[in-house]
Amino acid sequence: MGDWTLEPLQLAPLVLVGVAYAVRARTLARRGTPVSRGRVALFSLGLLLFLAAIVSPVAQLGEERFSFHMVQHLLLGDLAPLALLAGLTGPLLRPLLALRPVQALRVLAHPLVALPLWVANMVLWHLPFAYEAAIRHDLVHALEHLSFFTAGLLMWMPVLETLPAPAWFGSGAKLAYIVVLRLVSTLIANVFLWSGELFYAPYADGGLSDQAAAGAILMVEGSLVTFAAFAWLFLRLFSEGERRQELLEQGGDPRAVERAVRFGRADDLS
Repeated sequence: MGDWTLEPLQLAPLVLVGVAYAVRARTLARRGTPVSRGRVALFSLGLLLFLAAIVSPVAQLGEERFSFHMVQHLLLGDLAPLALLAGLTGPLLRPLLALRPVQALRVLAHPLVALPLWVANMVLWHLPFAYEAAIRHDLVHALEHLSFFTAGLLMWMPVLETLPAPAWFGSGAKLAYIVVLRLVSTLIANVFLWSGELFYAPYADGGLSDQAAAGAILMVEGSLVTFAAFAWLFLRLFSEGERRQELLEQGGDPRAVERAVRFGRADDLS
């Protein structure tokens, strides 16, 4: 079933990120603004998911079966970034955001930039020439994994507001954003599910059943994540509507109320 590959070069970056998070969280706790246990748990889960993608048997089996490679990519490009970002807060990120190179790259987290980048990354790496190059060449494979992880981070950032998104990108816009994302992944999943042609020569031994399994995994994972995101956003829409109406009835300025509710500062306004 495959072995764990605990190579120092793969583990070192994760350890450094984990230590940096712990040190910053401890600093904030000493200042009286501790990071919630839920956030810490989500960030830890993100690290574990990333670890599972690169050193667990999934990584080794991904070289033999397309379906396992799909699992690896979903861990790297969707679930791990989602959990990691959910575990972050503005105060945690403040020292990093103060760096000039990071400030220059913040434009990539704009929803109108992150969305096309994610779509282009998803489509490009599933083209046969690119996918097979990643299978055959370690350097290209590493670039592929880095691309999936980075695109996943950028894709989820505006949804979770890890960095403040534009004022117009409220809960309703986030719902539409997620619909577009999942339409793209569903389209790709259906191609793998129902095509009668094998796309990747290195996975020929697995046959069409392995390719169909990869499509099914992509579709099921996307459906579950979309359901969870929709439930969260609908609850948020309902809560925002109630809070907005409450503040307006208290005589609040409509524009100030809209902005306060949009950015989660309604309590400050009241």
